[in-house]
Amino acid sequence: GLALAACGTALNRRGASTAGRALTGPAAALLRQGMALKPAPARHALAADRIHELVMDDGVRLQVYAWGESVGGVPVLLQHGFAANTRANWVEPGVVAALRDAGRPVLAVDARGHGGSDAPHDPAYYGEARMARDLAMVADALALERFDLVGYSMGAIVALLVAADSRRVRRLVVGGIGEAAVELGGVDHRVFDPLLLADDLLREDPAGVHQSGSLLFRLFAERMGGDRHALAAQARSFHRVPIALSAIRAPVLVIAGRRDVLARNPQRLADALPDAERVQVPGDHLGAVAQPALARAITTFLSH
Repeated sequence: GLALAACGTALNRRGASTAGRALTGPAAALLRQGMALKPAPARHALAADRIHELVMDDGVRLQVYAWGESVGGVPVLLQHGFAANTRANWVEPGVVAALRDAGRPVLAVDARGHGGSDAPHDPAYYGEARMARDLAMVADALALERFDLVGYSMGAIVALLVAADSRRVRRLVVGGIGEAAVELGGVDHRVFDPLLLADDLLREDPAGVHQSGSLLFRLFAERMGGDRHALAAQARSFHRVPIALSAIRAPVLVIAGRRDVLARNPQRLADALPDAERVQVPGDHLGAVAQPALARAITTFLSH
């Protein structure tokens, strides 16, 4: 989306910095590839029909966006990735528009610490397991007896946890993750360390980051107007325990960008699920989101 393109521009301006000159390894590839992102067309800026503000059991208020009427069919519930929000992950890239064109009612949640939702700074309020409880509570509050679920990156881990614990999920799409979800129980922290990411998010001078991948997420967060203290709290709470993948009974689509270093070997994840298929689209971890092929794959899979 537009924020991603602006992030790439900012990265180019920082090319002469110490951090920019020292880029090596997989995280450096993630950082460099982020520069190639292009803005999404303005026609994809689809305003929500309704915005719900729901309070979770720990007092955190979540913002939930709705398009269409749930009585018109099985709704699709969307959960974005780390440092993003509903607008950047789903609206600007055209995913919401594609689903609405297909006649599907759509709901999307700004995760705690992101977008329009509350952003406490205590890591005890975070983690994908906590966010999975949030989605279950959203489904309860909106009386969703059956829904399709789509998650990307951090949101994909959340979606796997929800589907492993609930038979309400009819079909599931997870993007931006691969073998690490099987082997590590979360996003691939072999590419960059979440604890160092948390420290880097809070540094006064971004040129002093410990790892190059942190710079991309930090600049992205700043362009999104994100709360870096809240994002650091989530980074300290990333999910690192096994996910009960064999308990997921819903058919699953695994989507990964061909150059996504955070979604290496997506077939390994597909093979670990009882009923799954895999598709790859052009792009890296952030760029794949803006690909029309991703919206088409999601819409087609959920139409069955």
